[in-house]
Amino acid sequence: MLEISELHSNYGEATVLRGVNLHVPERQVTGLLGRNGMGKTTLIRSIMGLTPPQVIRGSVRLNDQELVGMEPEDIARLGIGLVPQGRRLFASLTVMEHIAICPQRQASSGRDTWTAARAFELFPRLGERRKHRGSQLSGGERQMLAIVRALMTNPDLLLMDEPTEGLAPVMVQAVESAIHTLKSEGLTVLLVEQNLRSALSLIDQAHILETGALVYSGPATELRHDAQTLRKHLGV
Repeated sequence: MLEISELHSNYGEATVLRGVNLHVPERQVTGLLGRNGMGKTTLIRSIMGLTPPQVIRGSVRLNDQELVGMEPEDIARLGIGLVPQGRRLFASLTVMEHIAICPQRQASSGRDTWTAARAFELFPRLGERRKHRGSQLSGGERQMLAIVRALMTNPDLLLMDEPTEGLAPVMVQAVESAIHTLKSEGLTVLLVEQNLRSALSLIDQAHILETGALVYSGPATELRHDAQTLRKHLGV
């Protein structure tokens, strides 16, 4: 599905990603873990073609299509949806207006098209708030809307950057439940998550990023029981 090879990305003259190699297999949830400031969001932005950072060298390929050098909107049209860190919603638009303005690509063969009705099945609470403006939503509701906004583009790959950050426990559970549902439907997900307990309950494969380089890759089932790696690289 997604293949990242020897990716180097800079902010100005500061190197952040140092030769990252990462494979995101189809129909799985792949986890990107690491302490704050290790380059996780930089990697997500590099995949999506957002600047900064600047990709200096390396390759990002989606189904053999090279993404480096493409504009973010063109990358989105190829089937990548982004749930950004911080949600990035419009304060003055209602839930329904956020959904209405999303550009939709045709759903891939075998996938159901995302509609408002389907989105509200995934997040019933959001359906109850459909006429509320972005500024009137709670943090959890804003996160639900950020996820729905990405899904409305009918992605084949969903990038999720810290989706449970700052949420109350009940909202964390709602987001986790949604990711489990998306996983059961066969959507491919690359999940950046600081909440280790949450991440390890969701992901199939785990990768740990430290100072811009991968220091661990393996099945999540193994990482759960690898106390030495958890303590060394994640401070757990």
